[in-house]
Amino acid sequence: MSNVVTIGAKPGEGMSAAESQPAAPQAPSGQGLGMTPKAIARIRSAMAKEGISPTEGGLRLGVTGGGCSGLSYAIKFDTHPRERDRIYEFDGVRVFVDPKSFLYLHGMTLDYEETLMRQGFNFINPNSTRSCGCGSSFSS
Repeated sequence: MSNVVTIGAKPGEGMSAAESQPAAPQAPSGQGLGMTPKAIARIRSAMAKEGISPTEGGLRLGVTGGGCSGLSYAIKFDTHPRERDRIYEFDGVRVFVDPKSFLYLHGMTLDYEETLMRQGFNFINPNSTRSCGCGSSFSS
């Protein structure tokens, strides 16, 4: 499949899950998307809790119209990719992006933050020209 991009080492190749995660974000270097080790770990554990198969299912990232700034990020689990999806793999975690959303998400890095004040995913998107305070809405 030409729309599958594998980024990072596969789990179980002589390393524990903790050792297989690099200290720096896995940047796409022209591949389309990046993901930090914290985001990968959080997605992996949430997929296990939801019973999503890592070999067939994955995380779906998208963009929908609406929100304070005009566009909103969409994030959910899906049991399989759609026909025209771009499929990325980060250390065994698959990410599906539809072609229309890819126009807005190209070059983006997904991070996960857990502090005393906030916990959740951060979309570090170079295509965003403005975003609202909640962090889930942006304009391009």
